[in-house]
Amino acid sequence: QVQLVESGGGLVQAGGSLRLSCAASGRTFSTSATGWFRQAPGKEREFVAAILWTGRSTYYADSVKGRFTISRDNTKNTVYLQMDSLKPEDTAVYYCAARNTYGGGWNDGAKYGYWGQGTQVTVSS
Repeated sequence: QVQLVESGGGLVQAGGSLRLSCAASGRTFSTSATGWFRQAPGKEREFVAAILWTGRSTYYADSVKGRFTISRDNTKNTVYLQMDSLKPEDTAVYYCAARNTYGGGWNDGAKYGYWGQGTQVTVSS
């Protein structure tokens, strides 16, 4: 089992920045990748970014490319999502997720078996 706890959400003005953290505990050595997903009110959950265990490969949704950066510190079992140039449409609950399988589909939430409780990000215009 892997437990995930997100932090760092909050209220920020458009154009501002936030950094989300996802702290993992448990069988963290078994994970192949960690991803961030978000869900806005009335909308389906969507992929934001993912990073492999090695940190060598990262993946981003087109809507956040160039604005968000995912990174990890395996010594702290923590994955970060640096969010810059935030827009009101980035407002959502952000979830951290982990998986222990390979084979692609890094943007497919169904392939992630472990999820955090979520952290609210609100961007005001």
